[in-house]
Amino acid sequence: MIKEKKSGQLIVISAPSGSGKGTIINGLLEKNKNLWLSVSTTSRKQRSNDIPGVTYNFVTKEEFEQMIKENHFLEYTNYAGNYYGTPRGTIKEKLDQGIDVILEIEIEGAANIKKLIPEAIFIFILPPSLKAMVKRLKKRGTDSKEKILERFHQAYKEINEVTKYNYVVVNDVLEEAIEKVSSIIKAEKCRVDRIEEVFVDTKEEEIHELLMEEDKEFDNENISEKLD
Repeated sequence: MIKEKKSGQLIVISAPSGSGKGTIINGLLEKNKNLWLSVSTTSRKQRSNDIPGVTYNFVTKEEFEQMIKENHFLEYTNYAGNYYGTPRGTIKEKLDQGIDVILEIEIEGAANIKKLIPEAIFIFILPPSLKAMVKRLKKRGTDSKEKILERFHQAYKEINEVTKYNYVVVNDVLEEAIEKVSSIIKAEKCRVDRIEEVFVDTKEEEIHELLMEEDKEFDNENISEKLD
């Protein structure tokens, strides 16, 4: 038998704007109670559909820069003119409790995390097409045409970064995309490097241990007795 590591997994999820990563993450949180979403801090303006403390922790640019000086962030980046950062906060505490932690962060932030924690799971979400992505951005109704164009160009660059991730999931059918990401998280728990130790737990394993003893006579009759 094997004993798995009790620590949780750090899951980094990135995607171009309009890919629906937030909706996928919400679906994951509903399906798996052992998942915890780390809320990033940002200096960007709050949108009408944002919920402070849930979507992001919103601060001013000046407040964010002061938090940088105070070493408040595990990592941070400037994306499209706004700061985004991952608070150190309770991430380690949650992982030590065996809770899987999701970081919803941008490409540069993910690269920073990879340098610090290379064993994390890196998942990239893609829209079914760039046309579909633009349609989703327009549907939001929160950005000007100029901002949408800026996000489009940014997304085009980001898609080329997909090879730096462990997995890529295309968000065409939402439920299927959620299921794929959920399956990745489950599969990662079966990785050999998550085995903490192997221990003897069955009769068959006891027999194996005895057979490995160089000076022990262990005949077929004894083996049969063990199996009975």
